[in-house]
Amino acid sequence: MKTSLVLTWAFSLLVGGGGFASPAENPKAAVTGERITFDKPLTKGRLSLEETLWLRRSVRSFSDQKLTWEQIGQLLWAAQGVNRPESGGRTSPSAGATYPLETYVVVSDGIYKYLPKEHAVQKTVSGEMRQILKEAGLGPGAAQESPCVMIFTAVFERTVSRFGKDAYPYIYLEAGHAAQNVLLEVTALGLGAVPNGTILGFTSKKPLGLPPEEDPVYVLVIGYPKGKN
Repeated sequence: MKTSLVLTWAFSLLVGGGGFASPAENPKAAVTGERITFDKPLTKGRLSLEETLWLRRSVRSFSDQKLTWEQIGQLLWAAQGVNRPESGGRTSPSAGATYPLETYVVVSDGIYKYLPKEHAVQKTVSGEMRQILKEAGLGPGAAQESPCVMIFTAVFERTVSRFGKDAYPYIYLEAGHAAQNVLLEVTALGLGAVPNGTILGFTSKKPLGLPPEEDPVYVLVIGYPKGKN
């Protein structure tokens, strides 16, 4: 799968890697507002669902090898991608199709927000990954020095407006559905991941660049298992 950068400048291929240069490796791209649009996600992989379930496990030690944007795009699609374009239905079930979740990835040069309808990401925060995570309350012990952290937030009002107080468990269940999709896709791609139990509160919102109506609900730490290239 190829990845295109929707910008006024041309993209460049990584030498020998078969992937694309990350924004951090191209100074012209390191600006807030950058958008990266992915080609269609893969719908058939090298492992069966049963094999993926058998191999899934929590990985807590990662190498410093970066994920490609192709891999990140596939993971984001697994989390909250559109799989029924005619209705806008997504890969994860949602109570009343209210879709309260928003999905972000924190990588080396900042934070990107997933746009499910466009199958794209928009850069929302520029900055060094470790510093952003530290300010948000995810220091080295929490983020395990991985090259990618995925954060789910929720706009609670989307679901509360329809279901009232019953919405709260629905939203957290939905975050679990989305996270499990990612954990299985991680395994299918030969990567590793672990859910992180850190509870991110109000003070995390500013460093993460979150709007007032969004609250963090789930964190996944993703990367290459240490010792695997």
